[in-house]
Amino acid sequence: MAVEYLHTKDAPEAIGPYSQATKAGGFLFTAGQIALDPATTQVVAGDVAAQCERVMTNLGAVLKQAGCEWKDVVKTTIFLVDMTDFAQVNEVYARYLGDTKPARSTVAVAGLPRGVRVEIECVAKLP
Repeated sequence: MAVEYLHTKDAPEAIGPYSQATKAGGFLFTAGQIALDPATTQVVAGDVAAQCERVMTNLGAVLKQAGCEWKDVVKTTIFLVDMTDFAQVNEVYARYLGDTKPARSTVAVAGLPRGVRVEIECVAKLP
């Protein structure tokens, strides 16, 4: 099975030895996206909802680079530093996904890169 590594300038550069996403076996597997502005590589200002907006924008850019849309997403994983942020994150997430209802896990973690409050990764079916 061939593996293709994906990159777009519309999402933050990887901050370690990984790619923004990989294509394999008819699927796209994204790296976790955090609230980094791709132009400045700085964490966006604001609360967890503002951070989630940036995360979803970044993920959308990666999906687009692969020729995918939110409707192609089959699984997401959300990582939260504080589960009391769940409702705010869920509200932003729901706006982006609309009627798409992929399988999802939400996990509380002790910390995330750069001190952000939310990170999201996804798996999408390639068109």
